[in-house]
Amino acid sequence: MTVRAIRGATQLDVDERAHLFERTAELVREVLRANDLEIDDIISILFTCTPDLRSDFPAAAAREMGMGAVPLMCAVEIDVPGALPRVVRLMAHVASDRPRAEIQHVYLHGATVLRRDLAQ
Repeated sequence: MTVRAIRGATQLDVDERAHLFERTAELVREVLRANDLEIDDIISILFTCTPDLRSDFPAAAAREMGMGAVPLMCAVEIDVPGALPRVVRLMAHVASDRPRAEIQHVYLHGATVLRRDLAQ
């Protein structure tokens, strides 16, 4: 089994805890679905948020999905002027036999503009 990294991002409409949990869970579920993974395949996930998101931690949403045993970490994204607001990003490290070229990175909602080359 090989370790692969999967990138993803989503944009929130508002900075509210329930909405943050909803969009984070959607992003994680889509990463798993798109790459035919189970929670047990996840080695770790690093989440980042733009500085305007303060309602809660994306890792709390992942734990609520049953990822209490998965190492999760949150950080603040670099505050670049003009950057897309209200964005949660992730980098998931997973155990997968898929070749790197077949890994599906996931960009949802307004975050699709961040990586048009990878967005589905």
